[in-house]
Amino acid sequence: MTHTFHPTVLREYDIRGIIGETLGPDDARAIGRGFGTMLGEAGGKRVAVGYDGRVSSPMLEHALVEGLTASGMDVVRVGMGPTPMLYYAEASAEDVDGGIQITGSHNPANYNGFKMVFQGRPFFGADIQELGRRGAAGEWADGNGSVEDRDVMDAYVAKMLSALDGIEPAVLSSMRIGWDAGNGAAGPALEKLTAALPGEHHLLYTEVDGNFPNHHPDPTVEANLEDLRALVSAKSLDFGVAFDGDGDRIGAIDGQGRVIWGDQLLMIYAEDLLKRRSGGTIIADVKASRALFDHVAKCGGTPLMWKTGHSLIKSKMKEVSSPLAGEMSGHVFFADEYYGFDDALYAGVRLIAAAARLGQSVTELRGAMPAMVNTPELRFQVDEERKFAAIGEIAARIAASDAVADTTDGVRVTTDDGWWLLRASNTQDVLVARAESESQAGLDRLVAQIDEQLALSGLERGPQAGH
Repeated sequence: MTHTFHPTVLREYDIRGIIGETLGPDDARAIGRGFGTMLGEAGGKRVAVGYDGRVSSPMLEHALVEGLTASGMDVVRVGMGPTPMLYYAEASAEDVDGGIQITGSHNPANYNGFKMVFQGRPFFGADIQELGRRGAAGEWADGNGSVEDRDVMDAYVAKMLSALDGIEPAVLSSMRIGWDAGNGAAGPALEKLTAALPGEHHLLYTEVDGNFPNHHPDPTVEANLEDLRALVSAKSLDFGVAFDGDGDRIGAIDGQGRVIWGDQLLMIYAEDLLKRRSGGTIIADVKASRALFDHVAKCGGTPLMWKTGHSLIKSKMKEVSSPLAGEMSGHVFFADEYYGFDDALYAGVRLIAAAARLGQSVTELRGAMPAMVNTPELRFQVDEERKFAAIGEIAARIAASDAVADTTDGVRVTTDDGWWLLRASNTQDVLVARAESESQAGLDRLVAQIDEQLALSGLERGPQAGH
């Protein structure tokens, strides 16, 4: 028996497709067969499986479990919850060797997909391509594994609460916070978490609804934070926290309604962490502000710029023993007192802890940051076979000039005006551009340099591509 996947679903960091068009139960079964076979060959025996709140998730979970048990794996079903709860189930249990979460993340309601952990490390890139190869060849082990249900939510919430250990209770109990679960999978865990947290908490949209009736669950799009902003304003709250559809990416606003972007959150987390353990290497992706890298250095840490992509960042953290990393997209990874995976609920608790320990409100911490002028993430369509070649041409031209450039992931050029970035997306046929300056005039000059480099490669910054 063999299985061929639709060519668009086996992606760099995860597996994702459109239900009924490019992804269905046969794919889920084949993923279970392939993953179970690979884990068995590596000496693993037990896989934790969870799923998000999408309408199609229970169907895919059922088929995935069939595939895993048919290849000899024992399955621990942790039920519906955020992706980090599945990561927790895998990381905290000695008898679990791998994990798979069924989730469409922040994609539209008709999408779904899979995020995977293999013996404590991210399963991505060549691993995912190997699933496709094994499916096409029918290279699957045969077996008859068992299935058990395991409730991990209470233990998961208790672990997150431990981030507040040692902090004066009176400081915590004075905080007033808004939370927006966006009808995503984080809702039930958020209700349990906030019920146990000190302070006053106001919750939006914790009912799980895979149709996302209130707003799309992507907290990096400012329009999706409007309801949270209105709540914080109406109740005069200290700050607000929002989640994406599967709870692994955080968005935040301060008490004045200003967005605290991913790199700005990392500035707060880094300052708090480096006060307690100096000299750590703090990782951020190439889209992050120069202000972040400067701030990490000022606080006694070692800033490291790395490639965009949660799996790539997690791998780099292990390599350099980094206690903290983050991306502009809202993935934040804590490995100081936590497991090193991206968990937006835990990141919310750590924001409370940071404000308490630093003795400043989140609004004060946000207000102290340097005022930078930057573009949003500009994404534009480029043919798949052209995108990496174009970046290579641009890198070669920059290298031949006297410009200061970093080529960790695409090309990031630093000038007196600030910096600009061009990189190829690993998951879509788009180029991504971003620029940052201290003035609008400087930003205009940087964007002109981006346009000039694109033109020299026969491209233009035309229609914007969506996520």
